[in-house]
Amino acid sequence: MGTIDSTSKGNPCTQPATADVILEAAGKIKLLILDVDGVLTDGGIILDNEGNELKSFHVRDGHGIKLLIRKGVDVAIITGRHSRVVERRAHELGVKEIHQKCFNKVIAYEQIKGKFALQDEEVAYIGDDVVDIPLLRRVGLPVTVADASEDVRAFSMIVTGNRGGRGAVREITDLILKAKGFWEGIINGYIKT
Repeated sequence: MGTIDSTSKGNPCTQPATADVILEAAGKIKLLILDVDGVLTDGGIILDNEGNELKSFHVRDGHGIKLLIRKGVDVAIITGRHSRVVERRAHELGVKEIHQKCFNKVIAYEQIKGKFALQDEEVAYIGDDVVDIPLLRRVGLPVTVADASEDVRAFSMIVTGNRGGRGAVREITDLILKAKGFWEGIINGYIKT
């Protein structure tokens, strides 16, 4: 787990976040916002000779996103790059709020937050790079992936055990579902089928 100083939101975290603090924050989440490169993917970008861009996504991350959406937690994407692959993957998962080519992610964040009429503490964000720090400073549940730089991890309540594109998002979707009391019902639903 990462660290947080819950008394000075927006500053680098200085105290370990307790499990109770993390669960309380996760239980308030109504919207999960994701970066793409380095979070939903491992950060690698493959370009072929035809000009196509390829990305690899982890299937369990996708399933976790679908589970959140089914339980009424909205999911959005804010990314600095533009890619048709991201549009396709978002469509497959049912993510309707996609903001690409965002050089100032705060603008997109404020638009999304306003559209859904949410407060900062009702939003979780998963990032991996310095461009994500402004959002990590604002949201109620700031998360970075295991392979994020130390400078970025300093602004997180949670640092995932898995790297970006390797199940990190699933850790957080499961956490939110558990904190909201949905997890047991999800598991029981699979047991009964």
